[in-house]
Amino acid sequence: MPEFLLAVPYRIWLALAVLALGLVLAYLTGVINRRLLKRAGVPEVIEGTAFERTAREFDTSTVRIVAKLSSYFILAVSVIVALTVADVNYLEQFWSGVAAFLPRVFVAILVFIVGVVVGDKVELLVAERLRGIKLPELGVLPSIAKYSVVYVAALIALGQVGVQTLALIVLLAAYAFALVLFAALATKDLVASAAAGVFLLLRQPYGIGDEVRVAGERGVVQEVDLFVTHIETGGEEHVIPNHAVFRDGIVLIRE
Repeated sequence: MPEFLLAVPYRIWLALAVLALGLVLAYLTGVINRRLLKRAGVPEVIEGTAFERTAREFDTSTVRIVAKLSSYFILAVSVIVALTVADVNYLEQFWSGVAAFLPRVFVAILVFIVGVVVGDKVELLVAERLRGIKLPELGVLPSIAKYSVVYVAALIALGQVGVQTLALIVLLAAYAFALVLFAALATKDLVASAAAGVFLLLRQPYGIGDEVRVAGERGVVQEVDLFVTHIETGGEEHVIPNHAVFRDGIVLIRE
């Protein structure tokens, strides 16, 4: 064996072996996690979310990002262990701090990514649920739902890395109060229509097939549901909010 190899301390060889093993484990961890996430159906669940679309623009995916994060975590741990084995004394305190902080950083990043993906999915679900409701004020609810989830995820992530989150929690409380107030203002017409709809469905002052005049429109009642009344006239269908029916009154036309 060449003399220069013999001159290398055994700790260095051991550290290199640990690093090589870490590289292999990091690669295998990434591959296994990617396959597990695919088998769990994660790509289908997050398909169409804003985060996934952004990832696609960079020729990657959410699953690949999470898998790579797990690989980088294993690799970083391997580097720390290798440096410890190599007995790099002047960096001991630094690396011990990094070793304690690294898992929290990994969890924080993972929590934030999950929060963004879940927020995107919640936005899509809320938008889908509200698609049939013709109230412009409700158009911002999907975005509010999304950023509420992202805000909570960011709060948890910052807490993981030791950031003082008391001020953020106070902001979250203020945000929640503003959200409730906004929801009350945005849906007051919807709530009023629902209340009027309950009254109309219970009392049934008019029914399907009746000719009526309401809110300046005259036609034949086609449908009455919890929120709106549908009347048809001259080939046109008018959708009248029930709160307008309740407020303006309705005229039954008997001829």
